[in-house]
Amino acid sequence: MDTATSRLPNVQTWYWTAPRIAVGLFVLAVASLLWLLHRQELEEQHTGLISDTLWVEQNLRFQLSRSQEQLQQLGQDYFSGNIPDRRFEPRIKSLLLNNPGLTQVFVLDEGGTTLRGGPGPIGEAIAGEGLRPEPSQQAFRLARSTGNPVFSANYFTSGEWLFDIVVPHFSDGQHLGSIVAAYSIKTLLAEQVPWWFAQKYRLSVTDTNGAILGSKSNVVAGEETLSHSIPFDPPGYGLVLVSTAYKAETSLLRNLLALVIVGLGGGVLASLWAQRRHMKRRLDAEQALSYEYAFRKAMEDSLLTGLRARDLQGKIIYVNPAFCRMTGYSATELIGLLPPMPYWAPEEHENTLAVHRKAMAGLAPSEGVEVRLQRKNGERFDALIYEAPLIDASGLQTGWMGSVLDITERKRAAELARQQQEKLQFTARLVTMGEMASTLAHELNQPLSAIASYTTGCLNRLDAGNLPQAELREALGKLASQAQRAGRVIRRIYDFVRRSEPQRTSCDINEIAQDSIGLIEADARKRGMEIVPDLAANLPRIQADTVMLEQILLNLMRNGMEAMRATEAVQRHLVVSTALAENSLLVSVADHGSGISPEAIEHLFEPFYTTKPEGMGMGLNICRSIIESHKGRMWVEDNPKGGTIFCFTLPLEET
Repeated sequence: MDTATSRLPNVQTWYWTAPRIAVGLFVLAVASLLWLLHRQELEEQHTGLISDTLWVEQNLRFQLSRSQEQLQQLGQDYFSGNIPDRRFEPRIKSLLLNNPGLTQVFVLDEGGTTLRGGPGPIGEAIAGEGLRPEPSQQAFRLARSTGNPVFSANYFTSGEWLFDIVVPHFSDGQHLGSIVAAYSIKTLLAEQVPWWFAQKYRLSVTDTNGAILGSKSNVVAGEETLSHSIPFDPPGYGLVLVSTAYKAETSLLRNLLALVIVGLGGGVLASLWAQRRHMKRRLDAEQALSYEYAFRKAMEDSLLTGLRARDLQGKIIYVNPAFCRMTGYSATELIGLLPPMPYWAPEEHENTLAVHRKAMAGLAPSEGVEVRLQRKNGERFDALIYEAPLIDASGLQTGWMGSVLDITERKRAAELARQQQEKLQFTARLVTMGEMASTLAHELNQPLSAIASYTTGCLNRLDAGNLPQAELREALGKLASQAQRAGRVIRRIYDFVRRSEPQRTSCDINEIAQDSIGLIEADARKRGMEIVPDLAANLPRIQADTVMLEQILLNLMRNGMEAMRATEAVQRHLVVSTALAENSLLVSVADHGSGISPEAIEHLFEPFYTTKPEGMGMGLNICRSIIESHKGRMWVEDNPKGGTIFCFTLPLEET
């Protein structure tokens, strides 16, 4: 009895579904047949449209090729002197008469000046003057340089769109002149498109923007159904031939038959639907409940975020599979437990308990809190936990729902990125010192040469036995001064390139600027440039990494000197300024170079973007990263006196 009852819904479902399927298939078959007939009609029309369009395109191409050959023959006869003046005009008239679409012909000398024109107005070309439309001038120059006939781009004049063909003539490698013929797109279509084509379609010539330059059609405009486009080459330049077919008259009987069939099928389906509607209502509630439960379960099982619900006493009442995979404990092992939890790391017990109490009191931070937990196998992992109130259907809070994210890999990746950034900064400093090696060697050579000279002089005087003690003391003092000078240069280089962990200490921005200027000052003198320090006095100290700030200033000053390579010598001033801004220090480096385009400014601080052929594109990106790690800001702006100003701010020490 139970088996028969369980099979009854399936039998009833099939009993009502089978007629619906049959009627639906019948209506679908008839509709498909009508659709296939309509598609076949459209395919035949489209095939005919393509074939006719290709025929017209070939006819136009043939006409233009024939005209080109006649123009080449005309140029050969004219420039070789085989056409007397009295026969020139009849020759042109004959050419225009036999080439529909050709509106004017004129002759240019080797410099592009009009010598003669055909009968009627010459249009844009006047005897004694050059070609006026810019497309015609470009075609003339291209034909003269290549020695081949060239079609020009289209241009608008005298109320219609035209294009030219320029046929150059050479003798013994010397350009004697050119024959220029102008075609009217409107006239070319009117004369060359046959009447039978215009009775069926509309043929248009469009440019790259889709604007219609000319068209021909004898069909009354209606709804467009099909179109076909092919390039109009020659003349080219983005011109397209577009053939458009209009919608033909539809079959009233066919449409009426389709409507009747669809109506009958709809009536049958409506009656069947009304009979089974009552049966469907009984199953809707059960199906909806099953669907919602399955959907919620699938959604929770697919999450990578761990979910953990606790009541107001802190007892675990729910965990999802992601949380179980994260901790290694099953839901059976966790549900019902009170603190301390087995996934708490023993060494972090006090801290984790404090976080738990804070969450139970509703004081958990909205940005989440990081804790260190352990898996069942003892492995530690870092987690980020967000807490939210758990509200029941009556609106009362019954506990807390926590979202737990495993951020171990994220923190490991962040640490790796930090280490790579430090290596990149160190490499950039080495590259900078390598680029300045010759200048620094010269800077060291001067005090070393002075030391050698003073030592040689003292030895010579000692050998001669006439070196007073006062002169010896003076010479030794100069030796010590030069040695200190060389030592300062070496110390600056060592401090700049030494590899060390970032160390933020209380420092004076003016001292950092002076040390940076000292490193690059010799290079500036070598380039014939002057670095002008404009440092405000009595600036407060800041917490920063001295070497990193020197790296930024050195990079910005080198970029400024590179930008002023083409600047006049009297204007090669690089100004390094410091000032007190609101709650921060403002540092700027201003050059008088060629400036930076707005397009380049948008990408200037992106990795691997550079405006220098030999640049790596990492210098400014590293600079901005260092400034942002100091909680500052870096930007670029135009110099009112010409050039560019790079600016950055650094926060003041908290007092």
